[in-house]
Amino acid sequence: MTKVTRYSDAQIDAKVLELKASGVRYALGAYVDIHGVPKAKCVPLAHFADMARGSELFTGYALDGLGQQPNDDEISSVPDFDRGFQIPWQKEIAWFPSDNYFHNEPYPLSTRVALQRVTEKARQLGYTFNLGIEAEMYLLKLDESGKLVVPNDNDNLDKAAYDVQRFMDAFPFLDRMTTLINDLGWDVYSFDHEDGHSQFEFDFGYADALTTCDRYTFFRLMAKKVAAEMGLLAVFMPKPFANLTGNGAHFNMSLADITTGHNLFEPSPGDEDAHGCKLSALGYGFISGLIKHGLGNAAAFSPTVNSYKRLLRKGKMSYYSWAPVFNCYGGNNRSNNLRVPMSGGRVECRAADSSCNPYLAATLALAAGLEGIAEGKDPGPPHHENMYAYTDDELIDKGIFLLPRTLDEAVDFFAADPFIEETLGKELRDEFVRYKREEWEEYHQSISQWEVDRYARFF
Repeated sequence: MTKVTRYSDAQIDAKVLELKASGVRYALGAYVDIHGVPKAKCVPLAHFADMARGSELFTGYALDGLGQQPNDDEISSVPDFDRGFQIPWQKEIAWFPSDNYFHNEPYPLSTRVALQRVTEKARQLGYTFNLGIEAEMYLLKLDESGKLVVPNDNDNLDKAAYDVQRFMDAFPFLDRMTTLINDLGWDVYSFDHEDGHSQFEFDFGYADALTTCDRYTFFRLMAKKVAAEMGLLAVFMPKPFANLTGNGAHFNMSLADITTGHNLFEPSPGDEDAHGCKLSALGYGFISGLIKHGLGNAAAFSPTVNSYKRLLRKGKMSYYSWAPVFNCYGGNNRSNNLRVPMSGGRVECRAADSSCNPYLAATLALAAGLEGIAEGKDPGPPHHENMYAYTDDELIDKGIFLLPRTLDEAVDFFAADPFIEETLGKELRDEFVRYKREEWEEYHQSISQWEVDRYARFF
């Protein structure tokens, strides 16, 4: 197989010396499948130079979403030198986010490669795409029957958000996680008990989109590792419990000047703020693109059957779910899918949940936003009211569409929007559609306990 020429021999030799001086003995070149789940081979440091030249080959047919058949040549994973780091609890291993290559070229079905294509388009326009992801998760146990249970019987408040007592109960896990995150230099600036029982959120510094997606991918792995050490399970399914809030992974997005780093979503002094959200015209244009493709992009932000049990106004909860249901935007108003926080200067997409492949979701979010800017569109006035209080008929009168209600519906929108294929390419688009349609069909081939309870004695 032709060697990959991503790095020069001198760059590779320098990286090997750097890793050796840091005590690294092994390297993982980790990429993700179409679900955002990391896959890798591990090599001793003596063979890292070979890995950097594409030596580690993978049978794509063995993995989800890489578009290969058993007779196809293998793909390779090539490490990103700029974004690698030592695993903080296992410092002899270096973790390198990696890209798939095929015949010496970046592989178009790699979602990390897809994100780089769109960020390069933004770079050509003079923009850096900055992204922060709010990392929510449940800390749970599995009982003997395989059912998820809250490990702390005392964590049972109807409204548990920000509760200090339950926060302190889980502090050993929270402290360990925060220490490891900060060891990586990601700068945790806040963490708290969320609305659900034994649900927690970690917020760390934003970065360019590729770096943030790399970090979120590793964060999920790290949380599972730390939880397992304590006999617990870090759960990133979007809706573990019908009566509790779901796990979001809210995307906080902005564009910066590629030269100065200035946030271009902040209005300049003297500029008119068209809708009073402390946002520039560029930011409003970005929002218009997100709204235009909001239904088509939903499957990437909320990619599982379980995701759509989160996207409810209330459901079995005793109060509103906080989850986005409406394809519209507002100011500091959490009942919209797209929110401009009180401080302005960024756009939050609340449809992103903890099961998303962050590279895929970020690719489509950026491409949609750039299209909105290019078209010079304005999203209209923001919604400051409680959107949950509207009836379906009232929403129709206002021209506001609901986000998809099921994965099946979301995949239909995804498949029908030509923008998706234009952005991802036909092969990657088709792979996502195929896997998600199969997931929906498999779900419908299972019989839930609810169905047994409802129908077994009903007729």
